[in-house]
Amino acid sequence: MAFLTGIDILKTLVSSVFVAILILITNWLWVIPKRKEKFLREQGLPGTSYNFLFGDMKDHSSMKTSALQKPMSSFTDDYYPRVEPFGYQNSKRFGKNFLVWAGPTPMISISTPELIREVFTKMHDFQKAKFSPIFDKLFPGLVSYEGEKWAQHRKIINPAFHMEKLKLMLPAFRDTCAEMINKWEMIVAETESGELDVWPDIKKLTADVISRAAFSSSYKDGQRIFELLKEQTDLANLMMHSIYIPGYRFIPTPKNRRFKKLQDQINGLLRVLVNTRKEEIEAGEEVKADLLGILMDSNLNEIRQTVGKNKDEHAGMSLEEVIEECKLFYLAGHETTSTLLTWTMLLLSKHQDWQARTREEVLQTFGSNVPDFEGLSHLKIVTMTLYEVLRLYPPVIQLSRRVSKDTDLGKFSLPSGSLVAFPIVLVHRDEEYWGDDAHEFKPERFSEGISKATKGNSSFFPFGMGPRICIGERFAMAEAKMALSMILQRFSFKLSQSYTHAPINVMFLQPQHGAPIILHKL
Repeated sequence: MAFLTGIDILKTLVSSVFVAILILITNWLWVIPKRKEKFLREQGLPGTSYNFLFGDMKDHSSMKTSALQKPMSSFTDDYYPRVEPFGYQNSKRFGKNFLVWAGPTPMISISTPELIREVFTKMHDFQKAKFSPIFDKLFPGLVSYEGEKWAQHRKIINPAFHMEKLKLMLPAFRDTCAEMINKWEMIVAETESGELDVWPDIKKLTADVISRAAFSSSYKDGQRIFELLKEQTDLANLMMHSIYIPGYRFIPTPKNRRFKKLQDQINGLLRVLVNTRKEEIEAGEEVKADLLGILMDSNLNEIRQTVGKNKDEHAGMSLEEVIEECKLFYLAGHETTSTLLTWTMLLLSKHQDWQARTREEVLQTFGSNVPDFEGLSHLKIVTMTLYEVLRLYPPVIQLSRRVSKDTDLGKFSLPSGSLVAFPIVLVHRDEEYWGDDAHEFKPERFSEGISKATKGNSSFFPFGMGPRICIGERFAMAEAKMALSMILQRFSFKLSQSYTHAPINVMFLQPQHGAPIILHKL
């Protein structure tokens, strides 16, 4: 009898646990989302209704797949309906600020500059969004940290991107650009002109610049690291477009095994470089004027100062954290600059008048001499042109933040756990802020700087905004100016008839079918 009672107790316990789990899942996937939806709707926020489990993810995916099946009919800069049809449709339907669903998580799309500025300013209330552990593995370091750890790393890394340090990296920019241009000159040598898809070469250019700027004399090792990172990035992109299942990354599937193997290889190569540099610095050798050297010197200074004040003996960055920041240099620096340069060449191929104006300024400033840092900093028309390319074709088309606690944003009260998204492309071409010609390529709008062009509002943020603005913005702009100046000194260029306008967002905004251009040697 006692035995039967024990079985009954076990059944009751199992039933209770099952009911408790069922209640938790029901709350997570239905009760809480519907409660948040009602809360946000009562504040006058329009948007879609929550659909069980998937939210709007199915509609988003199917619309995007359909839109990408064919290229655009002409080279128009109004490409947002192709790369983000779901967001485009909802912006037309609901206006600047609206609610959509990332699974059971409410996502508030914000296109009002004053609200965007508020979010970027209140960085403790609006933190970096975590979409996938794979993404966090791919983009570690400063970009993923919060609070004191972020502040400490930002302080240590900042010296590497000061203007005087960038001057020291100019030879790395120059030498790498010269290699690409020499290759192009060989292609057009016999006929004085030739067709070339510049997209692969520009990607290699920016990868080699990062390798040289980060590791100077060890840049060949840096190139190998980049090759592995490129493979890992492509693999991660495939993995992140699959349905996310918690814990799935721990299952030894072929993709997961390959991703981990690449991770170990990259970390191993970086560990050797970092350890070697650490030993050189500790032996009293002169600190190399590259990103790694400046970063490690700054880190050691931070450790000495902190320990000297009898604070935490583990101050500064660990070896693993230095490795993570090196990986971030590669991925962020390479992708942003390569897309900026590629879209700049395509737009200047289309707008020959602006190509002529930028070339005239470059030749007046440098003649046939190699561009120098002082001259690059005074290129007004080139800068205007790059800003306009960043306005129309920002490398990252949307940024997002996670609401860390119940927080007010303008007139809205946002519940903890919600996401806030900023469609950069929409804000950058909003006629209310940019005028009736918002969709047109007009670099002259930046003739008096960003503040005048935006009329003082926060409608231009290709590198983010506020305390967490991209730390490598100056690096990217200096590299783009150097490369564009050296190209304009040697070539004129126009669009090939084989060019197919088809922007696509694969982490960064890219030309889906490359960038074939006809080069003419000057």
